[in-house]
Amino acid sequence: MRIDLHTHSTASDGRLTPTELVRLALERGLTAIALTDHDTTDGVAEAQAAARGTGLEVIAGVEINTESEDGDVHFLGYFVRPDDAAFQTHLATLRNARLGRARLMVEKLARLGLPLDWERVQAIAGEGAVGRPHVARALLERGYITTISEAFEKYIGHEGPAYVPRYRLTPEEAIAMIRAAGGVASLAHPAMAGTVALIPRLVAAGLEAIEVYYPDHTPEQQERLLALARQYNLVPTGGSDFHALDDPDHAMLGSIWVPPDVVEQLRLRRMTQD
Repeated sequence: MRIDLHTHSTASDGRLTPTELVRLALERGLTAIALTDHDTTDGVAEAQAAARGTGLEVIAGVEINTESEDGDVHFLGYFVRPDDAAFQTHLATLRNARLGRARLMVEKLARLGLPLDWERVQAIAGEGAVGRPHVARALLERGYITTISEAFEKYIGHEGPAYVPRYRLTPEEAIAMIRAAGGVASLAHPAMAGTVALIPRLVAAGLEAIEVYYPDHTPEQQERLLALARQYNLVPTGGSDFHALDDPDHAMLGSIWVPPDVVEQLRLRRMTQD
């Protein structure tokens, strides 16, 4: 059994449609994936329909990024209810904030002598939620940079001159959103993001899992996170953070080993909440 619990589609900043993502998962022999697009579950129904009858399980997921005095903290929600009206209202608020944030970044870039066509940024995003990766791709198209990562390093990363802070959402609020929608909240890539020290506090707020198996986590970091998972009774999740084929900034779908029993552990946590 092969699983990947961190994937993105064109519903946010991925490059494959949910249907194409499912086809790739089947080609690569996966048995379960979680579709965890940023601030949206819009791709879940399509992915689940594409997987019906194939033996591939598509878990309804989401990725929510927070920004507060704690810095940039990301959460993955598993087994959320896409039809939860209150949850969708919260996600719409976050997406609208992303849209305004991206527009402000484009304005800042223009003042730096790097004008972009806002309509082109929207076209790159397609039907998905507009975000920094779409601004980065527009910069690349115009020849202002040579790689996507350069956009973040020079212009739209945290220390960049065109950076705009996210909508203010605390980690505790993100966990509460996921749990209220029936989901299990997992702290995304904590070693890479530098958020390991927050784990005790987040457990008290309802955190039930942490992403242990991740492309940018070293074996030593994985061992440390596994120890914390045991200490705090957290499910050790993992995934590739897949965005696109031939993407130098993200791993290939299914390329990160994740224990197959993790899916059942998450399902049991969800059932416990119910």
